[in-house]
Amino acid sequence: MAGYREISSLARRWSDHARRTSTRAARACVALTVVTMVSGCAWFSPDAGMGVVANIADRELNKDVAAIRTPEDAEGMRVAVRRLLARTLTADAAVQIALLNNRGLQAAYNELAKADAERVGQSLPPNPTISVMRIEAPQALEIERQVVTDIIALATLPARSDIAAARFYQAQLRAALETLRVAVETRRQFYRAVGAQELVVFLAQAQLSAEAAAQLAVRLGETGSANKLDQAREQVFYADITAQLAVARQATASEREALIRLLGIWGSDLAFKLPNALPALPRRAQPLAAIEVEAVQRRVDLQMSRVELDALAKSFGLTQATRFINILEGGYAAKLEKDKVTGESARLRGFDVTLQVPLFDFGEVRVRHAEAVYMQAVNHLLELAVNVRSEARDAYRVYRSAYDIAGHYQREVLPLRKIISDETLLRYNAMQIDVFSLLAEARLRILATVTAIQAKRDFWLATADLKAAVAGGGRSGNRNEGTNPTAASSGESGRH
Repeated sequence: MAGYREISSLARRWSDHARRTSTRAARACVALTVVTMVSGCAWFSPDAGMGVVANIADRELNKDVAAIRTPEDAEGMRVAVRRLLARTLTADAAVQIALLNNRGLQAAYNELAKADAERVGQSLPPNPTISVMRIEAPQALEIERQVVTDIIALATLPARSDIAAARFYQAQLRAALETLRVAVETRRQFYRAVGAQELVVFLAQAQLSAEAAAQLAVRLGETGSANKLDQAREQVFYADITAQLAVARQATASEREALIRLLGIWGSDLAFKLPNALPALPRRAQPLAAIEVEAVQRRVDLQMSRVELDALAKSFGLTQATRFINILEGGYAAKLEKDKVTGESARLRGFDVTLQVPLFDFGEVRVRHAEAVYMQAVNHLLELAVNVRSEARDAYRVYRSAYDIAGHYQREVLPLRKIISDETLLRYNAMQIDVFSLLAEARLRILATVTAIQAKRDFWLATADLKAAVAGGGRSGNRNEGTNPTAASSGESGRH
């Protein structure tokens, strides 16, 4: 009943106001319209909101972004992309090409322009409704005119404008998050493609060695110097290497096509050149002691959730303020009455008010719904904060572990394998061991080199995952991108 008494009080106030002069009411309505227009109106952003996206891309990626709006923009983008593709592609160059040329990312920038238009639309006063009614009788003529506007919309325009601005900023962060996602996925795919190509190059060399060993085993078998078991071991290793090389070549082609899709290129641009090997490991790992704090401060998706919560808080306050009155329209009204017989006319002026009386719903439904939505956003924000901290810790552990494993292969395993191979060769030349012991050691060195290539690739993928965990853009769920392609023959090599 409290809500009903408030509505009754409001109706009485309007009734008292109606007994005053209609001119003062019309002036008050016009004044309210002017004030809200001045305080709440906004206009389109000069860059359609790309400033925030560009700042985040520069800070987190050290790269340029641009929205393609005109044919001139498209031509400038094509020139920049072809200049980058003219040289052997690097990870940074691939990311820059994707940020300029990926059409899915450009579609996200179009969504940002739509959000800018929605912000302006929410910041404009409601359009007035103009109605004219003409009634003609044999002796009289009546003409009635009305100009009506939504008073609730006018009164809440500043608040709605603030909410629209928060939503627009959230859309800017969403576009920035999509930019980071494309950059991270492109960097990951570049390392996958280059790692697959490096593996193909090495397996092709290993195939030649395995082929020579298999042929040697056949010739020794013909002379009676090698039994069938030794011949079979060399032949199966050669067959396995050949099959794995075919698999690796197919994987390389697929990885390259996935990179092409992220770069958004076609036609003559498809002939770009990738490096034959992944970059060397850095001399030392990144020391990130405060990884959780840095992630909480920099994660774009966490910033989006905070903006969402702020917008919902403002929206909840607006719902509370308008819980009893949802429809309140008012405006100027005039009526002209003319007697056709006497020629006399009378002009009547006043105002028109339309008020929805909440007899059954006092706004509690909208308030409860808004409160539930707000608390849902609070819980999502808290969940995301926990996940961000956990993802940052996990990403750094994986990064540091991948660095240590790849470095272990580079500093320990491969040098020791070389020493063993050299010593084995010396003993073979001194006729202390047979040729099959030499070939067995060659197989083990091939397996170690393949594993070292995969470990180095996993490190660079973990580096990209770490950047995504700190700044945003998503993480890869694959901890081990591939298995040793020559594992099938490792058991045979070890038993020899």
